[in-house]
Amino acid sequence: MSSPPRVLMVTSEWPTPERPLDVPFLAQQVKFVRRAGARVDIFHFRGARNPINYLKAWRRLRREHNLDQYDVLHAQFGQSALLLWPRRRPVVVTFHGCEILGMKDDDGRPTLAGGILQLLLRAVSHRADAVIIVSDQMRDHIPRSVPVHLLPTGVDLESIPDLPKPEARRRVGLPPDERLVLFPANPMDGRKRYALARRAVDLLNERLPTQLIVGWNRTHEQILLLMNACDVLLVTSFQEGSPTVVKEALASNLPVVSVDVGDVAQRLSGVPRCEVCADDSPETIAEALERVVTSPSGARTRHLVQDLDERVLAARLVSIYESAMASFGIRGRVPVGKSGPATPRP
Repeated sequence: MSSPPRVLMVTSEWPTPERPLDVPFLAQQVKFVRRAGARVDIFHFRGARNPINYLKAWRRLRREHNLDQYDVLHAQFGQSALLLWPRRRPVVVTFHGCEILGMKDDDGRPTLAGGILQLLLRAVSHRADAVIIVSDQMRDHIPRSVPVHLLPTGVDLESIPDLPKPEARRRVGLPPDERLVLFPANPMDGRKRYALARRAVDLLNERLPTQLIVGWNRTHEQILLLMNACDVLLVTSFQEGSPTVVKEALASNLPVVSVDVGDVAQRLSGVPRCEVCADDSPETIAEALERVVTSPSGARTRHLVQDLDERVLAARLVSIYESAMASFGIRGRVPVGKSGPATPRP
């Protein structure tokens, strides 16, 4: 058997002591990819939309790592791939959302910098050995000649508790008898549109007493407990890729009300006690929340995300690494899973 692939993961987003709550899904993916057999090193930096930061990171990457010792270079978030050229090793790029869909300001308007980055990343995708997208909506933003792998972000099903609601509320100190709507994001992040969520719940309160719970500045474990404690998850973002919180809510048997963003409509299609709103008005969202919180409870949805367990997705990612290595002429180990062929563009 050949040795496991050695991977250098380069990312502009990574949890740090200063920002410990950032991208928990990425740290979780790395943990499971390592368990699946890959040897993964991490290089992280903060680009902050400043070209000077990227130049400094490009230099630091080469000081700290001999890129030739790796079998695969994996850029998490498209802009991270800018650090990898020129290259002599196979490159895998994962697009997560706003970088390839086009960055927007806090009012939802496309930015000039976002448009320039899109053009750069289209060129990057042409030269990559494998391109991964986390939701189907990104396909139209990748050049049609580039095959893509669809690999959503996953969930660790074994770590998600399945508690009775009264017990979960007792553990997190929430009132036992109130209707609770969970907003699982930073209220200061304009993309998440906390004001819209607040207005929708205020409208609902005119007819039905309901409390909005903000799931922020808490550990991942506490957020999962909140999902067991609340009555519905509310997503109001104007831009997402494949929001992990929606999958974790389904794994927690928590109903979801969401605007049509990312792959949420696909994920919630036909799911009981879940709604994707027809528009983004607070009135429409409030009506959807009312229908969900007043409908009979008890629907189980955990089984709907079995195929998104990190153990399954990690094996697929390792297989993508091995495919990229093979196309580059690098001999890897015996595959541990099948990712399926990259999907050609029609």
